[in-house]
Amino acid sequence: MEERTLKVVTAAIAVRDGRVFIAKRRNAGKLPGKWEFPGGKSEAGESLEACLRREIREELGVEIEIAGHFGTSIYDYPFGSIRLEAFIVKLLSEDFTLLDHSEVHWADLRKIDGYDFSPADIPFV
Repeated sequence: MEERTLKVVTAAIAVRDGRVFIAKRRNAGKLPGKWEFPGGKSEAGESLEACLRREIREELGVEIEIAGHFGTSIYDYPFGSIRLEAFIVKLLSEDFTLLDHSEVHWADLRKIDGYDFSPADIPFV
């Protein structure tokens, strides 16, 4: 049996006025069209917080403030296993440049379970 490497991935959870910020993956690549809390893979020697700041800057073109750790989710995808570390954040701008996503949305928390989320993100929903 082949042992899989567990990739560490970060996610940003921004909440305001009863809504949470979510992003929809492009219709290409891994998990096409799925909604997620944006973030990405950590690099060697990088703290989780530094990873999340870098990924949000790269994927959305904005800066964030990190308020604290929200939770951990481990999921085994067919293409690899991940440990998703989610943080509560504040978006410092909404002048987005979408590179990895087709759209972003402030979703009503009362209706959040109606979105088709990536499996690793579901425990945070």
